[in-house]
Amino acid sequence: MTSVLITGIRELATNDATHPGPDDHRDPTGLLGLVDNAAVVLEGSTIAWVGPASSAPAADTVYDAGGRAVIPGYVDSHSHLVFSGDRAQEFAARMTGEPYSAGGIRTTVADTRAASDEQLMSHVARLVAEMRAQGTTSLEIKSGYGLTVHDEARSLAVARHFTEDTTFLGAHVVPADTTPEDYVDLVTGPMLTAAAPHARWIDVFCEDGAFDVDQARAILAAGTDNGLRGRLHANQLTYGAGVQLAAELGLVAVDHCTYLADDDVSALADSGTIATLLPGVEFSTRHPYPDARALIDAGVRVAIASDCNPGSCFTSSMALCIALAVREMRMSPAEALHAATAMGAAALDRDDVGVIAPGKRADLVLLDAPSYLHLAYRPGVPLVAGVWQGGRPVAPLV
Repeated sequence: MTSVLITGIRELATNDATHPGPDDHRDPTGLLGLVDNAAVVLEGSTIAWVGPASSAPAADTVYDAGGRAVIPGYVDSHSHLVFSGDRAQEFAARMTGEPYSAGGIRTTVADTRAASDEQLMSHVARLVAEMRAQGTTSLEIKSGYGLTVHDEARSLAVARHFTEDTTFLGAHVVPADTTPEDYVDLVTGPMLTAAAPHARWIDVFCEDGAFDVDQARAILAAGTDNGLRGRLHANQLTYGAGVQLAAELGLVAVDHCTYLADDDVSALADSGTIATLLPGVEFSTRHPYPDARALIDAGVRVAIASDCNPGSCFTSSMALCIALAVREMRMSPAEALHAATAMGAAALDRDDVGVIAPGKRADLVLLDAPSYLHLAYRPGVPLVAGVWQGGRPVAPLV
């Protein structure tokens, strides 16, 4: 097995608590486990050693990071990549005053149903490559733009080519040609049966204009009975009971969490359910940003994801989401990076990624900057100088 020594790392963000980190402004809480003047040894697809460059063991090959920073690969725990079509005109309408609603999803549904399997596969491959080039090495992909038994199953089969973290989101919206009652029966019956072999998770858009709490509860229960783990979109467009349901059921994560009452925050803190925040959505819809500061101060675990989709947020940039989280959601730079890596992994119930430590998967990002702070300090600047995924260089190493 070939080993690789990455040395000359000015600043290494490990997310490993065994590294106390320097006592300075870069990471006052110690979340990132920073190591200065560091090195990492990769063996095959895993990390074999982490520590000061002066103590690094020998390896078969050596790569000199040239005084740049290295961070864990981003873990994007919420995306909708299996779709066809474009909703740029809808975005333009929102920017001139038209509010966002769940109804626009049906536009993408029509285009996705009309696309061939090959067209969907090619489109997802392009977006995954775009994400990887920006440092995303692990991701979740949802269905939800098929809304028929055939189209939901094939969407998940396409997604499974790119990740094991696939999510059945047949409960995205109710199609116009059926009733909510009949559609819930379809989602929990034949559609779930067809989708379950291709999915790890089940999700519901629990929101005004989509599915209510009772419907969400029934759909999640049916998913559990079929071996799928539950997730939830909730409290994106207005206050509601979705976050409380996620906490009650002990879901690993509940996503969006834009409109939260004090009781919602308390429920999340008590349950341990992760609040996955999606700041790119608020950027693209002009809804208010979630109050990440209040959540963190209350003891809620917070993740950040892209929610890359054609309607409410067509960005694949986790770096943009970090910058928005720092500027608009009052997260510290360290909290934001941790949320986009280690907490993204936790939101997928993964412990093999999001951390640079021995035994973990060798997913690392080389930044063309001396510190991770530049992710928010230099927003919009392409700072990724190289990516290793499973120990292999998958983006050019500069």
